[in-house]
Amino acid sequence: MPVITLDMAALTREKKAQLVQTLTRNASEITGIPPEKFIVLINELERDNIGVGGELLSDLMK
Repeated sequence: MPVITLDMAALTREKKAQLVQTLTRNASEITGIPPEKFIVLINELERDNIGVGGELLSDLMK
């Protein structure tokens, strides 16, 4: 089974559902593998644990 893994800042449940549906659909269309074979894992990270351009994401999001 193909696995799609995302490491990212927290999202709402609705955004996660939309992301899982879109990634699964697109990956299935591109690979020809049935959507039910895909597993999507979302690893949520606190914004204090993400650095972008030398700054914490929590500081950038203020």
